[in-house]
Formats: sequence, structure tokens, C-alpha cells
Amino acid sequence: MPRLALLLAVCGGLSIGISATSLAAQEDATGALTIELNSVEAQDTGCRMSFLVLNGHESDLKSAVFEAVLFDAAGSVDRLTLFDFGALPAGRPRVRQFVVPQLGCDQLGQVLINGAQSCEAEEAAHDLCSDGLMLRSRIDVEVIG
Repeated sequence: MPRLALLLAVCGGLSIGISATSLAAQEDATGALTIELNSVEAQDTGCRMSFLVLNGHESDLKSAVFEAVLFDAAGSVDRLTLFDFGALPAGRPRVRQFVVPQLGCDQLGQVLINGAQSCEAEEAAHDLCSDGLMLRSRIDVEVIG
């Protein structure tokens, strides 16, 4: 029984640590739109890219479409594409996935977010898709902008 108590204490500590880390990341994103490349996974038809997006603004985004340039591992431009992140509610994380056809995930070297192709927000006073845009990556593929 003491081992079970120890296991529960360790697991409880881990969940508190994970929650604190998530909360800190959300606080850092206040007033910004954060796009994080979270993972890539090989598919039969190409490479599935998973993004974690957090709209840290006070207003919802009705839609957000970004132009992205994908570079191969050697640094050459592979292609330009559009990623439609859809509606992004204020203060709520969303995961968006895109399958890039005929792209090997192991050949993806870098992603450049060129900017917003379109951005619709409730608040039209300024561009919430570019003001304070924060780009991150959890994997070896760098995201720049």
C-alpha cells in the first residue's frame, strides 16, 4: 500500500507541474496569437503537420489563413502553401492538422510563416493575426516568421 501512495503522490506532482507549465504558456501568449508546430507524422499521401494554436487576444478570430513556405532539410524552398486555421476563440487552445501531399516529414527542415493571407476578427481596429504573432516549435523543424 505505501507504494501506491508514493505512486499517487508522484503522479499528482506531475499533473500539477504540467498544469503550471500550460498555464505559464497561456499567460505568455496574452495579447498574441501563438502558433506552435507540435508534431509531424508520415502519412501514405504525405506529411501530417499538427499545430497547437492559442488566440491570446480578447476577441475571437472568425477565420485565420496563413501563407507558409516549407523548406527541405537542405534549406531549399519546397513549396508555398496556405494553412487555414479556421475560427480561433479567444483564450482557448485549438489543434489544427494539415496533410501536405507528396512531402516526406523527414525532409521538412523549416517552416516560414510569411503572414496572414486573410484574417477576420470581431475587432477590426487592428490585425490580430499579425500583431504580436508568436511562433514556436516542439520538434526539430524550426518555425520562423
